[in-house]
Amino acid sequence: MTQTAPRPATTARASGAPIDATNAYVSGRLPRWAAPGLTAASLGGAITVMALLAAAGAIAEFSLVLAIAIGTISAIVLVTAISLMAEGRRAATNRFMIALVISAFVLALLPLVSVLSTVVLNGSARFDLEFFTWSMRSVIGEGGGALHAIVGTLQITAWATLISVPIGLFAAIYLVEYGRGPLARAITFFVDVMTGIPSIVAGLFAYALFVLIFGEGVRMGFAGSVALSVLMIPVVVRSSEEMLKLVPDELREASYALGVPKWLTIAKVVLPTAAAGIITGITLAIARVIGETAPLLIVAGFTSSMNYNVFSERMQSLPVFVYTQYANPGTDVDFYLERAWTGALTLIIIVMALNLIARLITRLFQPRVGR
Repeated sequence: MTQTAPRPATTARASGAPIDATNAYVSGRLPRWAAPGLTAASLGGAITVMALLAAAGAIAEFSLVLAIAIGTISAIVLVTAISLMAEGRRAATNRFMIALVISAFVLALLPLVSVLSTVVLNGSARFDLEFFTWSMRSVIGEGGGALHAIVGTLQITAWATLISVPIGLFAAIYLVEYGRGPLARAITFFVDVMTGIPSIVAGLFAYALFVLIFGEGVRMGFAGSVALSVLMIPVVVRSSEEMLKLVPDELREASYALGVPKWLTIAKVVLPTAAAGIITGITLAIARVIGETAPLLIVAGFTSSMNYNVFSERMQSLPVFVYTQYANPGTDVDFYLERAWTGALTLIIIVMALNLIARLITRLFQPRVGR
């Protein structure tokens, strides 16, 4: 018995004639490389045309941003038109919306890439051992470092975390496990309001509070911690509250059925289950406030010397260090700007590290589901 080779799949045209469905060019769909290829061709053509016009003097100067914008719009129009002719209206609409989403993503990503590249290029000049082992005491011009600012930032943020985490976590436990009625609604309302207050208001609040206790002109690192805690507490409350709400009620009911009191159920069942999300929220709250400048400039002040005591005298922080190096340069401006850019790069690295730690905690300690 002889075997015949399988025939390629066919479909029918509108006129009734069969077509080869395995051929992307005639089966009513574009090949996979069509959209990327047309996009690359449009961008290359737009950049080439803009460069030729600039060389011929038809336009004032070559603008890469304008060329990319024109190329992107041309690519969207071209891909949509060809898809409309080859694939139909539904597929063309789908390709048009995908192109818009990708364009919006790239547009949102451009400022981030621009900021990161600028900070890395300008901050790498002083990213050396001296910058992390020296302070600015008795340094005028070249040299010096930001050790005093890094230590101050870590201490101020650590104390702010010690203040914020217990208050925020207990407030979240109350709202989820106990809160009912007007008091719970009032706490939720004020937490939402505090989430959006400007950082300068937190600094003024801390300054007014410490002026009442210590008198005019008070400056200390702990006052900066109090100011940062005002900004951290609502973030900790909201993130912890959402994580506690995700704990299944069946776990609580099973614990109650065994005769375990509510406070012990919260401590032994609810909190361990939500621990990964709570720790992640706390880490992100730290990353949110570690770069604040205005409140620390008001209440912690700035100094060129090391200060390990947050309860006495002025204390420098990394954001304030960047501000003072940029805003008050000496005669050798370049050295001050180099230190400012390197301080900004260091701050970005710290924030990125905190975000990576938060993601790692979420991945390692999240509750396992399934068998």
